[in-house]
Amino acid sequence: MKDIMGLMKQAQAMQQKLQDAQAELDTLEVDGTAGGGVVTVKVTGKGNLKSINIDPSLLNPDEKEIVEDLIVAAMNDARGKAERAAQERMESITKGLPLPPGLKLF
Repeated sequence: MKDIMGLMKQAQAMQQKLQDAQAELDTLEVDGTAGGGVVTVKVTGKGNLKSINIDPSLLNPDEKEIVEDLIVAAMNDARGKAERAAQERMESITKGLPLPPGLKLF
């Protein structure tokens, strides 16, 4: 019976850690860049777009498609960084637990 109680306490502690990690990802911000830094986006750890910064040199109507492509590239860069940050956070929380490979808790 003590083992079950111990497992229940561990599960509750893990649940709290996961909730804390979720909250942390809301406040974590990462930058994504494209075009050598002429387009920069900022996203949360959950991938929500916070801001876009475009260098004034790109604001030429003839280069509209280039700017759009750079925004997409910067957003993808930022989203990848946010996903890596979330994965690293999860690995630190679940270290030593026998979880199936590829299980995503976020």
